Amino acid sequence: MSLYELVLPKMGESVAEATIIKWVKQPGDNIDIDESVLEIATDKVDSEVPSPVSGKLVKILFKEDDVVQVGAVIAVIETDANAEIIKDSPQETKTENVIQVEQIPEAPFVPEPVIQNASNNYKSIDFSSSERFYSPLVKSMAAEEGISIQELNSIVGTGSEGRVTKQDVLEYIQSNKSTGNVVAKAQNNAPVSNEISNQKSVTPVSSVSGGDEIIEMDRMRKLIADHMVMSKHTSAHVTSFVEADVTNLVKWRDRVKSSFEKREGEKITFTPIFIEAVAKAIKDLPMINISINGTQIIKKRDINIGMAAALPSGNLIVPVIKNADQLNLFGITKAVNDLANRARQSKLKPDETQGGTFTLTNVGTFGNVMGTPIINQPQVAILAVGAIKKKPAVIETEHGDVIAIRHMMFLSLSYDHRVVDGSLGGSFVRRVADYLENWDINRVI
Repeated sequence: MSLYELVLPKMGESVAEATIIKWVKQPGDNIDIDESVLEIATDKVDSEVPSPVSGKLVKILFKEDDVVQVGAVIAVIETDANAEIIKDSPQETKTENVIQVEQIPEAPFVPEPVIQNASNNYKSIDFSSSERFYSPLVKSMAAEEGISIQELNSIVGTGSEGRVTKQDVLEYIQSNKSTGNVVAKAQNNAPVSNEISNQKSVTPVSSVSGGDEIIEMDRMRKLIADHMVMSKHTSAHVTSFVEADVTNLVKWRDRVKSSFEKREGEKITFTPIFIEAVAKAIKDLPMINISINGTQIIKKRDINIGMAAALPSGNLIVPVIKNADQLNLFGITKAVNDLANRARQSKLKPDETQGGTFTLTNVGTFGNVMGTPIINQPQVAILAVGAIKKKPAVIETEHGDVIAIRHMMFLSLSYDHRVVDGSLGGSFVRRVADYLENWDINRVI
């Protein structure tokens, strides 16, 4: 028999730690290869950690809500000495993790985890009054340093979706030591006015009657709520609309979708077609592919397009197609299908939801004809595509104008008016529509 040390897998270049949400398996449970052992959360993604070996879970080294460093041993699994280990697994595990033993002791020695349960340290602080989400590590640091919830709320988060990170707290503490006036400094650096900040801290209290149901927001919904409010406070939102005639595009897809699926084993939806058009339009008008850093405009080299995807829980997540302009339509289709499938299964890696420079959301999926989406910070624009509807439309021909039934759709672009003026915003959404309207009905894929 052998003992296998299960480690927290590497989840991307920018991810150093994760919070344990739930242990799916408990000591004594049998585990199959690639079966989920626990669920973890990072700043962006909730995901599962599968086992690369089969056997029995002997011991877990961390509790739920613990913050664990990537590469740390999180559990011990008893397995056969010759048990198969999955190679090329997301954990990048190696056979060195298997410890050969002649006999399993009743209580095998396991070193105590380096990171203790952070949740025990912050019970003295009432975080329920805050609308923001704080990780157990940040809460623990706040309690240890005597940082109040009001001070935490004043810190400008530099993490994903505006979350306060460990580094933000450390910089706040250092600033407090050097100036003694950190609260004012944090508020002065905030991307919103003091008046707005004060308004945000006042939350209206809703009355509850006896028949009402109270549902606590889950972790992801809290993140979404915080991110959406932050975006509206940060950017001056403006939305421009264009109606596009996509009849040729619809006819083309109807003709090729069956043969394409049989040949490639992939379904071709409208989403990859929209993404291709967006990537082309960004190449033509690159100043829509930017972000803001204070008074600086950062022009992005890469075109990384996020696509908003609905999860079974009702929450949204935005996986990112990196370098979309370098992929052909088949490559975009494969990427879209893969990311959408793994998003629904909670198997996205944190890096796959980061680095986006522009976002596409398909409100037509829900039968909506148009929308006014909120910008996904720190980007400056987001495109909503509406449902495709058959409508009577005027067509110009060499013999004069005629009325015909056409496939029509609305495109709506929300953009940050601080840096994107109406000329650029309107031109961009019109350019996307042009690419869709001028679709080659004889195109081969």
